[in-house]
Amino acid sequence: MSTKTSIEWTELSWNPTTGCTKISPGCKNCYAEVMACRLKAMGVKGYENGFELTLQPFRLEEPLMRKKPSMYFVNSMSDLFHEDIPDSYIEKVITIIKKSPNHIFQILTKRAERMCSYFKNKDIPDNAWLGVSVEDKKYGLPRIEWLRNLSSPVKFASMEPLLEDLGKMDLSDIDWIIIGGESGPKARPMKMEWVLNIKTQCAIQGSHFFFKQWGQWGADGVKRTKKSNGRLLLGRTWDDLPQRNNFKIAV
Repeated sequence: MSTKTSIEWTELSWNPTTGCTKISPGCKNCYAEVMACRLKAMGVKGYENGFELTLQPFRLEEPLMRKKPSMYFVNSMSDLFHEDIPDSYIEKVITIIKKSPNHIFQILTKRAERMCSYFKNKDIPDNAWLGVSVEDKKYGLPRIEWLRNLSSPVKFASMEPLLEDLGKMDLSDIDWIIIGGESGPKARPMKMEWVLNIKTQCAIQGSHFFFKQWGQWGADGVKRTKKSNGRLLLGRTWDDLPQRNNFKIAV
């Protein structure tokens, strides 16, 4: 079944594939890898291979079984555009999205070039929001340039874990920015000035701004539990979401 998630910017996770391989610094302390190993030890169906890339065709039709309009994060435990996932399987995932117009599907990738290549001569479903992970200047920011070439109804960037100051950015045609600090015992710190730099640029360039969490390191630079650090920025939460076709979720 699709899984209710604690991720603040979505409702449910749908994992038609699981597992991945690391390609950039943002992958170093991958939460999905840790979770997959834990689920394998628990004997959970679909995680027999741990974090090895695995197609999960038995999960493909899960969204069709849910009538309530919902927001799905596609592959929270993988990357749909991983180089070892065949185009034919990606097409099956996209077909389910097209058959589920009552839902919105958020597809997030670190493999932006392949995502662009896949959709080059294909229509992007009206209910598919396409996004890229952005952790730093070297690996992350170029993904935004690839994303900008697509005609998705909503284009977004998840800057989690944010690992450095991103400087001046071009956010034109990027609808939504999500920011978060890293979690876990080996988490790398995120600084207040990095976050405020992005927030200011979102306001100037018209991108929706969502602050997800501080993570393991607080706004004061002190390491403590993620829950203790919370998600307040400048004394409040920032939960801005793009709206399309009058679809709304509660966050």
